[in-house]
Amino acid sequence: MKSIDTNLAHKIRHDILLGNYTEGERLSEAQLCDTHGVSRTPVRLAIRLLEREGILLRGTGRGYIVQSPTVSDIKQAVLVRGHLESLAARLIAQSTEREEACNKLQNVIDEIERLINIGKINDQTCKDMQQYNATFHQTILEGCGNDFVGFTCNRLNHLPMLEVGSMAFDQTTIKTKIGMERTFFRLRLGNAQHKVICEAIKTGDSVRAEGMMREHSNTMIEYIELFEKRHDELSLTDLISYSGFNLATETPN
Repeated sequence: MKSIDTNLAHKIRHDILLGNYTEGERLSEAQLCDTHGVSRTPVRLAIRLLEREGILLRGTGRGYIVQSPTVSDIKQAVLVRGHLESLAARLIAQSTEREEACNKLQNVIDEIERLINIGKINDQTCKDMQQYNATFHQTILEGCGNDFVGFTCNRLNHLPMLEVGSMAFDQTTIKTKIGMERTFFRLRLGNAQHKVICEAIKTGDSVRAEGMMREHSNTMIEYIELFEKRHDELSLTDLISYSGFNLATETPN
C-alpha cells in the first residue's frame, strides 16, 4: 500500500500538472495541510518527493514555489530517455544472458501484432498496447545489466509521455477513417522497429540495437511536435490526454 505522503504527493503533482496551481505560485505547508486535511508531517514528506522531481522549489522563508514542467521540458526529457534506452539496448545485446529477454520481447511483439490485426482501436486496445509496449521497454531496461539506466528512466515517470513504454493516441483522430488508418500505420511501424531491435539483440548486434532504439524512442518527440501544430498553445493537460498518462503513477524510490 502507498503511504499517506506518497498519495499526497500524487494529489499535489496532479494539481500542478493540470494547472490548478500556476507557474511561480507560492505554496506553504499550512496551505497544503488545509487543502488536503492532513497534518504537517505527510505534507513535509510529500514536498520532499516533489522537490526531488523539480516540481516544487524551496522559496525564501518557509514557502515553496511551483515550477510546472513545460512542453519544451517534456521534449528534452524524452531525448534523455531515448539515449538511456538506446544504451540499455546496446548493453543487453552485448550480454551473454539475453536469450530469456529475447523470448519475452518476441512474445510482446506477437501480442502487439495480434492486437493490430484485430483492426479496431478502443479504450481497452489502447490500454493493452500500452501495457505490452511498457513490458517490451522494461524488459530491456531490466536486462541490460546496469541498474542505473533503469533507475534514471524511472525518475522521469512522473511526467506525461515519459512513462516507460508510453504511447500516444489521439482519441479524436482515430474516430475518423483516415485517422484510424494513420494510427494503424504508426502502430505497425513501431512494432516493426520492435522486431529490428529484438533481432539485433538476439544476434548480438549492439550497434544496430542502439541505433534503432534511439530512433524508436525519439519518435515521441515527433508526435509532440505534431500535436503542437494542432494547438495554438499545447499544454501539459493536452499531452496527458494524448498519452493516457496515469497521474497516479507511483513516485520512483
